[in-house]
Amino acid sequence: MNLNVIHNIYFIGIGGIGMSALARYFAANGKNVAGYDKTQTNITDSLQELGIAIHFEDAVKNIPISFLDTKKTLVVYTPAIPKDHLEFNYLVKANFTVLKRAEILGVITKNTTCLAVAGTHGKTTTSSILGHIMQPVKATSFLGGIAENYNSNLILGEDNVSVVEADEFDRSFLQLSPNIACITSMDADHLDIYGAHDALVESFNEFAAKVSDTLIVAKGLPIKGLTYAINETADYKAYNLKINKGNYVFDVQTPTETIKDIVFYLPGKHNIMNALAALAMANEFGVPLETIKQQLSTFKGVQRRFSYKINTPNLVLIDDYAHHPTEINAVEKSVREMYPEEKVLVIFQPHLFSRTKDFADDFASTLSKFDEVLLLDIYPARETPIHGVNSTWLLDKITQKNKKLVAENQLVKEIEKASAKIVVMLGAGDIGNMVGNVVNTLKSKLIN
Repeated sequence: MNLNVIHNIYFIGIGGIGMSALARYFAANGKNVAGYDKTQTNITDSLQELGIAIHFEDAVKNIPISFLDTKKTLVVYTPAIPKDHLEFNYLVKANFTVLKRAEILGVITKNTTCLAVAGTHGKTTTSSILGHIMQPVKATSFLGGIAENYNSNLILGEDNVSVVEADEFDRSFLQLSPNIACITSMDADHLDIYGAHDALVESFNEFAAKVSDTLIVAKGLPIKGLTYAINETADYKAYNLKINKGNYVFDVQTPTETIKDIVFYLPGKHNIMNALAALAMANEFGVPLETIKQQLSTFKGVQRRFSYKINTPNLVLIDDYAHHPTEINAVEKSVREMYPEEKVLVIFQPHLFSRTKDFADDFASTLSKFDEVLLLDIYPARETPIHGVNSTWLLDKITQKNKKLVAENQLVKEIEKASAKIVVMLGAGDIGNMVGNVVNTLKSKLIN
């Protein structure tokens, strides 16, 4: 596809984190961009501030007239939209060129040196760290979260080097042509798509086979490549970990060099692994270790990844996107590392009926590790309900006695009643939108 002859890009699901990065990219490159999304959010607001026309009602009449030329308009959609989506079906029947988000990302990055971050966990943080490391070499980075350093999910550079988050959902990452890639993890997930863990692993093997130059894998994964690990023999090894003034300080041994006293801000050993993966990819590309060290020391994090929303002597509130048992475990370990003497309250919104059903026992086990549990209703996203799968059913499986099902409008009241000083809000649904209201209400009460 020759993107030079395309004047208009129309996005269905423009507010999605990956879709919005593409919308920003095309707008910055002089294309006319417009789109639909189901819900108005901070992301859609920020896109509208760039001059992008967005509407929130699924109706063909809302598509701008200038975008109804089949020769000049490309349609990009997210696979999360329902099959009966009116605009989508109209545009397909009208013979517009209609591509999935992953397909157009593959087109954009095909002629670049592409650094791709794959894995069931850690993709967004790792790719954001890598994008920050690669910023001095003018890489363009498409991220799955809002990087705090840039307040954006797009780090705009030049067209020679790209950093992308390689998403296994719907086998999207098989659309990419990576030169250098890493795989952070291959835990069972998206079983609504894959059916079984073996099929997911096979998809990662297919992705690995597409890597033209260097594949880097977390040590222990059953895929051949350069390995990385903490305090273990590996091609890239982090060791001598210390905590100094709230930051990690550590050393790294590469296949050919040693770099001392790297300073890194994000809490949790899983984030050291993320930083190490990004370091290895950048180093294999050819970025000097001293440059990598400098960039790691200035990385501020990703929104909704262990984000401190309140940090006072009397109350700490942390917001995180964790929506899989492995991710929740990582958050719990990080909190205990940072606050070993404090009680911790978790507020969790399960994401998808299918994921809740597939991992109910694991969710219950990891949530039970917290001192208090508040459980919200399941966020359905693209799914219809599954009989018998609901938050009451999940709550019954949690062995922690201090547990409760709670409605959104009761959250602040329940937080105030809790004895825990540390509060973490977890989930991939609209709990992210609830955080702002909770924080504002609690802050005003703390002041008063």
